[in-house]
Amino acid sequence: MTSSTQIHPYYLPCADEVEVFRAAFRQKLPLMLKGPTGCGKTRFVEHMAHQLGVPLISIACHEDITAADLVGRYLLQGGETVWFDGPLTRAVRQGAICYLDEVVEARADTTVVLHPLADHRRELNIERLGESMRAPDNFMLVVSYNPGYQSVLKDLKQSTRQRMVAIEMHYPVAAKEIAIVRQESGIGEGAAADLVTLANAIRKLDASSLPEVSSTRTLVSTARLMQEGLSARAAATAAMVLPLSDDAEITHGLNEIINAYLPG
Repeated sequence: MTSSTQIHPYYLPCADEVEVFRAAFRQKLPLMLKGPTGCGKTRFVEHMAHQLGVPLISIACHEDITAADLVGRYLLQGGETVWFDGPLTRAVRQGAICYLDEVVEARADTTVVLHPLADHRRELNIERLGESMRAPDNFMLVVSYNPGYQSVLKDLKQSTRQRMVAIEMHYPVAAKEIAIVRQESGIGEGAAADLVTLANAIRKLDASSLPEVSSTRTLVSTARLMQEGLSARAAATAAMVLPLSDDAEITHGLNEIINAYLPG
């Protein structure tokens, strides 16, 4: 769980996502970002928080996270029982953007605590304190998830989804992805173009054998390894192939694609 307002994160818009985010913020509407792993959802939220001049509190969701982890709990401190706000409560008190990354990883009974914040009430109920907090104007609830990765058993409840407006995000078109890779790594245009062409070839493979593909994030990691002197093929194997699969046959096939698209 992190809080950030300092550095201006680089983000290159791909469609009208900036305008939709700004409109949702002004209208005090919660926002849902849908898109594949590594397409820039988190960076986009960081960028918008900086653009709007609002603090950002991020929460990486997982199956063990509880409502108390979000809202807060009593803890022992110096022999006394003291209340400590959770990140969601801190975001409401500060008037911050609260970003729940991969929200469907959290248990359904945990995300229910978001409902009063995500509708016209904009309230956070803290039962342990007997307190109901009204969110200030600058508070915004943003959640993200990867629809292609989730199963039918792990999805957002309709009662949660229908409280939000949504932005669907994808990997950038080639020209923009090349610009992003260059900006984030300092690599040359030709080398960045080769990596993007390679990634698009991998993205066209059969999803049943390779459920996850090379993301913009992995391209940046590959380019950064190349900046340290690794060959394009060695960097792509380390940052793009091996993290994708442990299956020897799939790994071999991906390395064959690398050899076809990148210099040795």
